[in-house]
Amino acid sequence: MIGQLALIEQAMDARTLAQLASMELRARAIVEGHYSGQHRSPYRGASVEFADHRQYSHGDELRHLDWKLYGRSDRFFVKEYDAETNLSVYLVVDSSGSMGYPALTRRSGFQPDKLACASYLAAGLAYLAYRQRDAVGLMTFDTAVRDMLVPLTQRGHLQRVFEVLERLEPGGETDTAASLERVGALAKRRGLIVLLSDLLDEPEPLLRALQHFRHRGHDVIVFQVLDRSELDFDFRGPLVVQDLETSRRLATDAGEIRAEYVNAMADHLQLLGEGCRQHRIDHEVFLTDRPFGAALTAYLARRRRTVPRP
Repeated sequence: MIGQLALIEQAMDARTLAQLASMELRARAIVEGHYSGQHRSPYRGASVEFADHRQYSHGDELRHLDWKLYGRSDRFFVKEYDAETNLSVYLVVDSSGSMGYPALTRRSGFQPDKLACASYLAAGLAYLAYRQRDAVGLMTFDTAVRDMLVPLTQRGHLQRVFEVLERLEPGGETDTAASLERVGALAKRRGLIVLLSDLLDEPEPLLRALQHFRHRGHDVIVFQVLDRSELDFDFRGPLVVQDLETSRRLATDAGEIRAEYVNAMADHLQLLGEGCRQHRIDHEVFLTDRPFGAALTAYLARRRRTVPRP
C-alpha cells in the first residue's frame, strides 16, 4: 500500500516544488518513493559477479588468474567481472532565454518557468544517481557553456550541483549542438548523458550531436521541457509575441496563426522524436504543469522495462 507521503510526492507539481526551501528538498520530494536498485554497468570493473575470461596480458593482476582453467588448458586466463556501480551521469541543462517562458508568471512567482522545471528534474536525477552511488556531473549552456561540474560521487559535490541549479537564470540565445560538442570533449568515459531543454533549435545539427554520443558508446536521454501553451497555443485575439532570446517582437492575431503554429510544432516534435528513435535515444516530453514525481516515476518504470540489462 502506498503511504500518504508517497502519494503527496507523486502528485507534487512544479508550483508546489517552488515553495520548498531548497533544491535538495525539491530533489528528495521528486525522488523519494522511487526504487533506486543497483544497475550493472556494461563496462568491466572489479566487482563480485563473474562475467567472462580473457587471455592473460603482461601487467594483469595475478590475483585475477583462473588457476583451475590453467590446469585444464595449460594457458593463462584472467577473470573479468561486471561493474555494479560508478556510472558517470552527465546532466546537460539548457539555460537559454527561451527557457524563461512564461516570463510574466516567472516574475509574479505564480508558476515556475521551463528553466525552473528543468532544474527540478535535473536535481531529482542527480539525487537519484547519488543514492545509487553514481558519479554526477552538470553542464549548463546557452550560446556557450556557463557552468561545468565534472562527475563525482561525493556528498559535497552533490550540494554544489544543487547550488548551481538553484541560481540558474535564463540567458541568451541557444546553440545546443555546439554546447553538446563541449560535453563530448568532457565525457571521455562512456556513461549516461541527459539533456534537459525545450529543444527550440534546428533539429538537424542537434540530432547529429546526439548521434555522435551514441557512436561513442554513451546512453542518451532527452527530456524536452515545454509549457502546455507552446503546444496548444491557447491564446485569443490580437497579441504581440516576443522572442525571449533576441527580444524581437511580432504583432499578430492568435486565431489567424493558431492552426499553422500547432502544425509546425507537431512537425518539429515528430522530427525530433523520429530522429531520436532512429539512434536509440530516449525522447520524453515533460509539460510544466504535470506532477513531477508521477511523470518521472512513469518514465523510469518504462525505461526499466525496455532497456535490457547488460
